[in-house]
Amino acid sequence: MKIEAAELRVLELPMRFSFETSFGAQRRRFVPLLTLHADGVEGYAEGVMDHLPLYLEETLPGAVTFVREQLLPRVLGVDFETPEALARTLSVYRGNRMARAMVEMAFWDAWAKSLDLPLWRLLGGVRTLIPVGVSIGIQDSLEATREQALRYAAEGYRRVKLKIKPGWDVEPVRAVREALPDIALTVDANSAYTLTDTGALQALDAYHLKYIEQPLAHDDLTDHAELQARLRTPVCLDESITSLQGARKALALQAARVVNLKVARVGGHLEARRIHDLTLAFDAPIWCGGMMETGVGRAHNLHLSTLQNYTQPGDTASGSRYWDKDIIEEPLEAREGYQTVPPGSGIGVTLDLAFIDSVTRARHDVRPSAFPIPAEVY
Repeated sequence: MKIEAAELRVLELPMRFSFETSFGAQRRRFVPLLTLHADGVEGYAEGVMDHLPLYLEETLPGAVTFVREQLLPRVLGVDFETPEALARTLSVYRGNRMARAMVEMAFWDAWAKSLDLPLWRLLGGVRTLIPVGVSIGIQDSLEATREQALRYAAEGYRRVKLKIKPGWDVEPVRAVREALPDIALTVDANSAYTLTDTGALQALDAYHLKYIEQPLAHDDLTDHAELQARLRTPVCLDESITSLQGARKALALQAARVVNLKVARVGGHLEARRIHDLTLAFDAPIWCGGMMETGVGRAHNLHLSTLQNYTQPGDTASGSRYWDKDIIEEPLEAREGYQTVPPGSGIGVTLDLAFIDSVTRARHDVRPSAFPIPAEVY
C-alpha cells in the first residue's frame, strides 16, 4: 500500500463539562487529526498528547511538528505491504510514541479498508460487544460525586472510576461505595501520591476496589512494587506502561496486577497487541483507558478492546458525554454499559468534514517532497 499524501489538522473542541484530575481541570481539547491517503482509501487517527507535558513528556506542538516534518516524510511515497513494515520504518526514532501511533494507527485503518475488513478482525479480536465504564473527575462536593455515580450506574455503566488526589480520596470513595454497594468501583490517582502516602492508600482497601490506578510516579516501578506489597487492592499501571519491555518489567517486579493498555500511549496497535499477549502470559487482566478522544480515537479503542484479555470494562463511554457534536457521522453511544464496535471496513467511522472545517485551527497538507529529510539522518 503506497501512502500518497497526508493531511494533518489541529482541531479545537469545547467539552461539555470541566473534567478535573490531579493534573488540573480541562474544558476543551486540542486534537491533532491525521488522514493518510493510500491506494484510493483514507486512514484516520488522532493524537492524544496535551499542550503541556503533564500526563507524559510529549506535547501537542512538538508532536505536530515531529509528525509533519519527520514521520510523514519518511513514509510518504513509500509502498508498505503491512503495518509491520511501516512500524519498522518509524522505529528508528526513540520515544515519541504518541506521535508515532498517529501514523501507525491511520495506516492500520487504511490497510483494513483496502482489504474490506474491519480492523478488529485484523487485530485478532474475539468479540464486538465491549463492556464500558465511566470516569468521574474531581467534583466540588461529595454530594456531586455521589449523584454522578448514581446517574451513571442507572445508565448501566459496568464500572465507575473516581479521580482522586491527596485529600480527596477516602471520603469520595466511601460516599460512592455506600450509595452503590455492588458497583465495580475503581480510583485513578494520575501519579499524585508517594510512598509516604501509603496509609491513605491502605485505607482504600476497606472499600473493595477493583484496583487503584497509577498511584505513584509514572517512571517508578520499584516504589509501585513496594506499594503493591503493602496493599490488598490491586495496583493498575497506566502512565508507567509505554512499551512491551516496560510492561514485562512491571509485571515481573509485581509492580501491578492490572494494566490499563492505551494504544496511543504505547505507539500503536502492534505494540499494544504484543503487550496484550504478554499480559495473558502473566494472567494480568487489562482494560482500555480513555484520553477524552473524539470518535476517531474512540473507534480505534473499541476495535482494540475486542482482544481476548480486555476483560475489565474500559473508558470508552458514550461520545456524547464529552462533546455536543463529535467529528464523525456515526454516534458511538453506550447502551446498558456496552459499546458495539462500529461495523464496516477499517475503524468503521466517517468524518463529518463540514464540522471538522469549522473547528480546524491549523491544517497541513503534506506530500512526498514537502519536508525532505536531510540525508545525514538516515
